[in-house]
Amino acid sequence: MAAAEPEAAHPATAPWVADAVLAVAVTLVLSLVIAADVDESRPEGSAYLWAAGLGALMLVRRRYPAAVVALTGVGLFGYYAAGYPPVGVAVPVAAAVFSAAEAGRLAVAVVGSVAILAIATGYRLAVGQAASFVLGYELVWNGLLLAAVVALGDGVRSRRELGVRAREVAALLAERYRRQAEERVTRERLTMARDVHDSVGHALTVVALHAQVAGEAIGRDEAVAADAVDVIRDTTTATLTDLRRTVALLRQAAPAARDVPGLGDLATALRPAQQAGLDVVADIDAGSAPGPAGAVAYRIVQEAITNVVRHARASRVRVDVRADDGILRVRVEDDGPAGVGPSTVGHGITGMRERAEALGGSLTAGPTPTGFVVAAALPMEEEP
Repeated sequence: MAAAEPEAAHPATAPWVADAVLAVAVTLVLSLVIAADVDESRPEGSAYLWAAGLGALMLVRRRYPAAVVALTGVGLFGYYAAGYPPVGVAVPVAAAVFSAAEAGRLAVAVVGSVAILAIATGYRLAVGQAASFVLGYELVWNGLLLAAVVALGDGVRSRRELGVRAREVAALLAERYRRQAEERVTRERLTMARDVHDSVGHALTVVALHAQVAGEAIGRDEAVAADAVDVIRDTTTATLTDLRRTVALLRQAAPAARDVPGLGDLATALRPAQQAGLDVVADIDAGSAPGPAGAVAYRIVQEAITNVVRHARASRVRVDVRADDGILRVRVEDDGPAGVGPSTVGHGITGMRERAEALGGSLTAGPTPTGFVVAAALPMEEEP
């Protein structure tokens, strides 16, 4: 459907109208030549019927181009055989061979032109017309005219085909750009969905943990309860700020720069495990991790720590992040008992794997004899 839209924007004259105009033009020109009576033979009225017949062939020139060329030649020779005054060969034959060339029947147009010219020239020489006039003027003039008409018809066909191809290419490009736009929107939505999942999931883990601590401490240790409530308040405030920023970004008409955390913010990602009482060992040796690799590494560590606090029943977690020959390697391992770690098919693991693969990296997650491990390899872009 898309390929037809450009044509609809530029409506053209109906083909039958052009054919009818050409038929009338051929008929009128031939009739005027007959009426001129250059040899003073006083043509009969039936001569005009031949003119009308040759013109009428133009009405079927698109459907039967080869037949029109053949019938035009036969009709022209029949006209002369009937003894009617000369009308030349240019007008009826030119219209016929133009139609054949325009229809893509170039060989028919060329062979028809040559054949008709050869027969007409031979006939005129046979009846005693001056060879100098026939060969030196009429043949050259008619040959050049028919060659030009054939070239014009082929040019019209080529231009029409180029127009069709141009519209097809434009439609394909429009479809391609539409799909690319949809893919960009989908990627952006997935990125935001992962960010919301990671940030909100992290915040809810912290809130749930400290709500439990506060509940157990109320009435027994008010200071601990107050500290837990402070953590809950700070966490919810930060999370609301992130959500407002995300909503504001979604409402903007044009893309805006996104403020995403990186390796410098890993302390924030590790805090839930520390607040839960886990022994956290962090070994970070990756510098600033240029490009998006640092942001993805932060999200992987954040989600992995959240899973440890939620599911692992661990007492210790180790986080290793280091750069190695252009690859940022991330490893988060806990010592939780077998069978109680996070599922390897949940949204969190899936989101981490999608982030890694989007950079051309990889991520594995699964149980080990001593706990659960998440390991990622992320290509780093060089700083300019």
